[in-house]
Amino acid sequence: MNELRALAARAENRRTETGIPRVAMVQGKIPQHQLAAVYDPMINLILQGGKSMTVGGQTLYYDPASYFVMSVDLPAVGEVLPAANGEPYLAVSLTLDAAIIANLLADLPNSAAHLSQRTAFSVAAVTPELLDAWVRLMRLMTHSADIPALAPVYEREILYRVLQGPMGWMLRDIAVPDSALARVNLAIQQIRRNYAEPLRVDDLADCAAMSVSAFHRHFKAVTALSPLQYQKQIRLLQARTLLVAAGYSVTAAALEVGYQSPTQFSREYAREFGQAPGRDANRIAGTLRY
Repeated sequence: MNELRALAARAENRRTETGIPRVAMVQGKIPQHQLAAVYDPMINLILQGGKSMTVGGQTLYYDPASYFVMSVDLPAVGEVLPAANGEPYLAVSLTLDAAIIANLLADLPNSAAHLSQRTAFSVAAVTPELLDAWVRLMRLMTHSADIPALAPVYEREILYRVLQGPMGWMLRDIAVPDSALARVNLAIQQIRRNYAEPLRVDDLADCAAMSVSAFHRHFKAVTALSPLQYQKQIRLLQARTLLVAAGYSVTAAALEVGYQSPTQFSREYAREFGQAPGRDANRIAGTLRY
């Protein structure tokens, strides 16, 4: 763990690329608005401090004794904390690639338990074997010529260690096309592509090859959100980006993300982020100037 902390010490307080494909790091206090986002499927390892992730009203906390896995795109709110001794929050992450996992599974026996009614995010205890694989991967930051040959090997080892742990089913399910999680993920991608359009649950259920009732049940089990709640959070997060980064007016942002009523948009935005849209955007813009 000490070596990992030293290797990641140059991370900034935002996603910092390492030069290793799909691997990033972050350090320090992260602006709160950046922690409310749609998170990509990932394995997240805390090196210092702690972090909580809240999805659909469910909150998980993890620290250097544990690691976090998210297996589908999920809108979530994070909170990071420094270590008890005051050292800044420090973490590394590996974005999951279903094709790489599927390739690895072809070489493994199907030994993980299949639990289709579990959420697609969870926390498990770190093992020495998993840490060893992370150390070898992160050492490549100082030996960039070795990255093309060795990074895929060490990435496979990290995935293998997770596959052998209590959340192995989660990685298996995103790489097996007929699993409930993989089929729900098809619907998730459709919502993300068409978030500004009216939500048609029948079409989403067809996309997932499920009945409407089964689709609702599996979607809620995987994401801790209903399809409508998922779409709403995607819309509000995108609207926040338009307000802050693109300078949209409240009305323009509301219409752009699919709201017919700016009043309803403002009400739901304030409920989600704690302030009216214009005031929230001004607050965030003020923090970015300093």
